[in-house]
Amino acid sequence: MTVTINPDWRAALRAAGRGAFAADGYQGETLNFETPAAFFSRLTEKRWAMLHALQGAGELAVRELARRLERDVKRVHEDAGSLVELGLIERTERGGLVCPFDDIHVDMHLKRAA
Repeated sequence: MTVTINPDWRAALRAAGRGAFAADGYQGETLNFETPAAFFSRLTEKRWAMLHALQGAGELAVRELARRLERDVKRVHEDAGSLVELGLIERTERGGLVCPFDDIHVDMHLKRAA
């Protein structure tokens, strides 16, 4: 999974499409945000901790995840909903949570304004 920051989301989508057509196999998932503010508003420090706790852990119930993170179950459930919506974690048929990605790479560039 690659997370990018690119204000021109159309160009990012076109580039991903070109890369997919040129590739011989699966190239992974890409999630793009238009601004760093949009990225940080969706992927907070607590949500990053949740992703990290889920990576390689297999399926975890929300209560177990909340216990491991030492957080309120309701807040973990809310954050899980946001991460599911973004496609970074998945809900299982039994209602558990799983992160299907072993590696999540963030690519962000900060340039001086013209």
